[in-house]
Amino acid sequence: MATGSVSLSSTKANSEPNVVPFTDILLVLLIIFMVVTPMIKPGANVKLPEAKNATPQPEPGQLITVSVRKDLTESSGYVLMLDDKKVESLSLLRAAIESKMEEMEESKRKKVLLIAGLEIPYGKIVDVMDEIKNAQVELLGLVTKPYTSGI
Repeated sequence: MATGSVSLSSTKANSEPNVVPFTDILLVLLIIFMVVTPMIKPGANVKLPEAKNATPQPEPGQLITVSVRKDLTESSGYVLMLDDKKVESLSLLRAAIESKMEEMEESKRKKVLLIAGLEIPYGKIVDVMDEIKNAQVELLGLVTKPYTSGI
Protein backbone atom coordinates (compact mmCIF):
# COMPACT_ATOMS: atom_id res chain seq x y z
CA MET A 1 0.00 0.00 0.00
CA ALA A 2 1.00 3.56 -0.31
CA THR A 3 2.65 4.79 2.82
CA GLY A 4 3.18 8.48 1.93
CA SER A 5 -0.03 9.68 0.37
CA VAL A 6 -0.38 13.41 -0.04
CA SER A 7 -3.77 15.05 0.06
CA LEU A 8 -4.72 17.86 -2.28
CA SER A 9 -5.68 20.20 0.57
CA SER A 10 -2.09 20.41 1.90
CA THR A 11 -0.63 21.47 -1.48
CA LYS A 12 -3.20 24.15 -2.11
CA ALA A 13 -1.59 27.60 -2.60
CA ASN A 14 -2.29 30.36 -0.11
CA SER A 15 -3.87 33.28 -1.97
CA GLU A 16 -3.64 35.79 0.91
CA PRO A 17 -0.86 38.42 0.61
CA ASN A 18 1.72 38.67 3.36
CA VAL A 19 1.38 42.26 4.61
CA VAL A 20 3.82 42.04 7.53
CA PRO A 21 6.87 43.29 5.53
CA PHE A 22 4.73 46.06 4.05
CA THR A 23 3.60 47.28 7.48
CA ASP A 24 7.20 47.18 8.74
CA ILE A 25 8.28 49.48 5.92
CA LEU A 26 5.37 51.85 6.56
CA LEU A 27 6.20 52.07 10.26
CA VAL A 28 9.83 52.88 9.52
CA LEU A 29 8.77 55.62 7.09
CA LEU A 30 6.33 57.00 9.67
CA ILE A 31 9.08 57.21 12.28
CA ILE A 32 11.42 58.95 9.82
CA PHE A 33 8.77 61.57 8.98
CA MET A 34 7.96 62.10 12.67
CA VAL A 35 11.63 62.77 13.43
CA VAL A 36 12.32 65.01 10.41
CA THR A 37 9.12 67.13 10.42
CA PRO A 38 9.89 69.22 13.56
CA MET A 39 13.29 70.13 12.07
CA ILE A 40 11.71 71.82 9.05
CA LYS A 41 11.11 75.52 9.61
CA PRO A 42 8.88 77.33 7.11
CA GLY A 43 9.84 80.72 5.74
CA ALA A 44 13.00 82.73 5.96
CA ASN A 45 15.39 82.35 8.86
CA VAL A 46 15.28 85.92 10.14
CA LYS A 47 15.60 87.35 13.66
CA LEU A 48 12.44 89.46 13.81
CA PRO A 49 11.99 92.64 15.83
CA GLU A 50 9.49 92.56 18.70
CA ALA A 51 6.29 94.60 18.91
CA LYS A 52 3.71 94.91 21.69
CA ASN A 53 0.83 94.93 19.22
CA ALA A 54 1.98 92.12 16.93
CA THR A 55 -0.94 90.43 15.18
CA PRO A 56 -1.00 86.88 13.86
CA GLN A 57 0.33 86.73 10.33
CA PRO A 58 -1.31 84.80 7.50
CA GLU A 59 0.14 81.46 6.46
CA PRO A 60 2.91 81.47 3.83
CA GLY A 61 1.49 81.27 0.35
CA GLN A 62 -1.58 83.37 1.11
CA LEU A 63 0.20 86.67 0.41
CA ILE A 64 3.35 87.72 -1.40
CA THR A 65 6.27 87.65 1.04
CA VAL A 66 9.50 89.61 0.61
CA SER A 67 12.36 88.67 2.96
CA VAL A 68 15.58 90.57 3.58
CA ARG A 69 18.23 88.42 5.25
CA LYS A 70 21.82 89.02 6.24
CA ASP A 71 24.19 87.06 4.00
CA LEU A 72 27.93 87.62 4.25
CA THR A 73 28.56 85.77 0.97
CA GLU A 74 26.76 88.52 -0.97
CA SER A 75 28.61 91.71 -1.91
CA SER A 76 25.77 93.85 -0.55
CA GLY A 77 25.72 91.98 2.76
CA TYR A 78 22.10 90.90 2.44
CA VAL A 79 19.92 88.74 0.19
CA LEU A 80 16.39 89.42 -1.10
CA MET A 81 13.87 86.58 -1.24
CA LEU A 82 10.45 86.66 -2.91
CA ASP A 83 8.38 83.72 -1.63
CA ASP A 84 11.49 81.55 -1.01
CA LYS A 85 13.03 82.44 -4.39
CA LYS A 86 16.16 84.56 -4.47
CA VAL A 87 15.95 87.92 -6.24
CA GLU A 88 19.35 88.93 -7.60
CA SER A 89 19.08 92.68 -7.02
CA LEU A 90 16.84 95.40 -5.69
CA SER A 91 16.18 96.64 -9.22
CA LEU A 92 14.72 93.24 -10.20
CA LEU A 93 12.43 93.09 -7.15
CA ARG A 94 9.76 95.33 -8.66
CA ALA A 95 9.44 93.21 -11.82
CA ALA A 96 9.37 90.01 -9.78
CA ILE A 97 6.56 91.33 -7.56
CA GLU A 98 4.55 92.52 -10.56
CA SER A 99 4.82 89.13 -12.28
CA LYS A 100 3.87 87.36 -9.04
CA MET A 101 0.80 89.60 -8.64
CA GLU A 102 -0.41 88.61 -12.11
CA GLU A 103 -0.47 84.95 -11.04
CA MET A 104 -2.49 85.54 -7.85
CA GLU A 105 -6.22 85.92 -7.34
CA GLU A 106 -7.66 89.43 -7.14
CA SER A 107 -8.26 89.56 -3.35
CA LYS A 108 -4.61 88.80 -2.50
CA ARG A 109 -2.97 90.57 -5.42
CA LYS A 110 -2.02 93.96 -3.95
CA LYS A 111 -0.86 92.80 -0.48
CA VAL A 112 2.78 92.15 0.46
CA LEU A 113 4.42 91.13 3.73
CA LEU A 114 7.97 92.33 4.41
CA ILE A 115 10.20 90.26 6.68
CA ALA A 116 13.42 92.01 7.67
CA GLY A 117 15.76 91.03 10.48
CA LEU A 118 17.23 93.24 13.18
CA GLU A 119 20.67 93.03 11.61
CA ILE A 120 19.55 94.72 8.35
CA PRO A 121 20.28 98.48 8.25
CA TYR A 122 17.22 100.72 8.30
CA GLY A 123 18.22 102.36 5.01
CA LYS A 124 18.19 99.01 3.20
CA ILE A 125 14.72 98.24 4.55
CA VAL A 126 13.45 101.63 3.34
CA ASP A 127 14.95 100.94 -0.12
CA VAL A 128 13.14 97.59 -0.27
CA MET A 129 9.87 99.18 0.91
CA ASP A 130 10.22 101.85 -1.80
CA GLU A 131 10.64 99.20 -4.53
CA ILE A 132 7.65 97.27 -3.20
CA LYS A 133 5.49 100.42 -3.28
CA ASN A 134 6.72 101.17 -6.83
CA ALA A 135 5.22 97.80 -7.89
CA GLN A 136 1.72 99.25 -7.27
CA VAL A 137 1.27 97.43 -3.95
CA GLU A 138 -1.63 98.84 -1.93
CA LEU A 139 -0.98 97.19 1.44
CA LEU A 140 2.51 96.58 2.84
CA GLY A 141 2.78 94.78 6.16
CA LEU A 142 5.86 94.36 8.35
CA VAL A 143 6.22 91.02 10.11
CA THR A 144 7.19 91.12 13.79
CA LYS A 145 7.12 88.67 16.66
CA PRO A 146 5.18 89.16 19.90
CA TYR A 147 6.83 91.38 22.51
CA THR A 148 8.53 89.33 25.23
CA SER A 149 11.24 91.47 26.89
CA GLY A 150 10.80 94.53 29.08
CA ILE A 151 12.12 98.02 28.37
